[in-house]
Amino acid sequence: MLFDLASAEEIGKALAQRLRALRLQQSLSQAELAARAGVSQRALRNFELGGQATLDTLLRVAQALGRAADLENIFELKIHSIRAMEAASKERQRAPKRRSGAARATPREDTR
Repeated sequence: MLFDLASAEEIGKALAQRLRALRLQQSLSQAELAARAGVSQRALRNFELGGQATLDTLLRVAQALGRAADLENIFELKIHSIRAMEAASKERQRAPKRRSGAARATPREDTR
């Protein structure tokens, strides 16, 4: 499945299928994996059935299955040109300020 073209729900379900296949490949029951991961069996079951889990559950299960290293590149900045490399080397501290046309309207206090 190409995650670029999928909805969040589709990605969740695909991850859930992969999780179940990996759990079965390692001959683990849901109860055993839940205990190893430190999550409730219900949370694991919900993840496998519906593809929905908290970030904490996802991370704990990935660690318990020995797949935490697969997450290392998830939000890594990809550099495509020398100019992008130079810009990436200057680590951003904040999001850019909004332009005047996109600024939020703030209520003014009446100082009379």
